[in-house]
Amino acid sequence: MVFRVDVGSFWALVSSESSVAALWLSLRTAAASTVLCVLLGTPLALLLARSQFRGQRLVRSLILLPLVLPPVVGGIALLSVYGRAGLLGQHLEVLGISIAFSTTAVVIAQTFVSLPFLVVGLEGALRSVGTRYEGLAATLGAGPGTVLRRITLPLVLPGLGSGAVLAFARSLGEFGATLTFAGSLQGVTRTLPLEIYLQREVDPDAAVALALVLVMVAVVVVGFSAPRAFRRQS
Repeated sequence: MVFRVDVGSFWALVSSESSVAALWLSLRTAAASTVLCVLLGTPLALLLARSQFRGQRLVRSLILLPLVLPPVVGGIALLSVYGRAGLLGQHLEVLGISIAFSTTAVVIAQTFVSLPFLVVGLEGALRSVGTRYEGLAATLGAGPGTVLRRITLPLVLPGLGSGAVLAFARSLGEFGATLTFAGSLQGVTRTLPLEIYLQREVDPDAAVALALVLVMVAVVVVGFSAPRAFRRQS
């Protein structure tokens, strides 16, 4: 892709109105989905790493399902739940709330496919640090909330950060579930991967230039998270 890009027209290709709108939308929705992944994934990882309960294997399988599920299938599943005739969507429509084919749908689709990355990374970090310090704090009279806030979270903060970065990168590159569940409306649901797909049909040079932008972002993200992951393991 580097050799195919026309350096002279690269900036013009990536700074067009549709390209900038798609990039800005991708960054906003990826940031929002990452926040949701942290809010939802942190308690899930704590539950899986620090407790034993009946059905735990099933819960873990459901959380990890998006890793092996084709994104398009995930989009259809989300549409079946939140679409106008969906399980929950039909009731939300009565209240005047429409989720499918909106920016909210983009965030939900990205969260759906990105959540496992955060849960897996954080659960691994929790298991690697063990429960020794948490047990010592408890014997000294610290309550569960204090142990979580002062001991557990600081110990696994690098793992949480790496998981959040990977979730952000996965959200930024999400395509299948977004297209199926949110559609492709410029400025509303057309993220950068969808813009690349559309430009491939009408302007291959623009598609290559935008794809190179995503590659550079991915390299930066991986370069940011990988050293921390290796240090955590060591």
